Amino acid sequence: MRNRRARSVATPRDEVAKVNSSGTHLYLVLMKAHRTMARHAHRSIAAHDLGFSDFTILEALLHKGPMLVNEIGRRIQLTSGSITTAVDRLEARGLIERSADAGDRRAKKVSLTRSGRALITRIFDKHKTDLDAAADGLTRAERETLVALLKKLGKTAEASSV
Repeated sequence: MRNRRARSVATPRDEVAKVNSSGTHLYLVLMKAHRTMARHAHRSIAAHDLGFSDFTILEALLHKGPMLVNEIGRRIQLTSGSITTAVDRLEARGLIERSADAGDRRAKKVSLTRSGRALITRIFDKHKTDLDAAADGLTRAERETLVALLKKLGKTAEASSV
């Protein structure tokens, strides 16, 4: 009798167990997750008759306090023309106000008005609830781990950029 060696044959179940950990696959999964979360975010904001850039400006002022116009533009990645137009629009609605900067009178500092603060506080609370619900598939610990890993990924990707 011959001693037969058991041959290992990969089954589809075995293939599923193997996760593609390549940088390319990571990028694709990350982009799909980002698009899905972004759709939730945009729907949440649009429900309040507010554009995305207007929301991000108001949210930045709510959480960071008064800022120079160009600083807001840098933070939320708007060109100088786009940030000026958005600030004009929000000022016309009475949600923000501009004042001369103490250090440089040519620069304009932007701050929330009382009605702007009330609006963005209400909208942001609902927005946070909407995005928390969208992320409910992860536990709090998993979210914390994911945030730490994404920060690490961003820093290492930035350091290795060409």
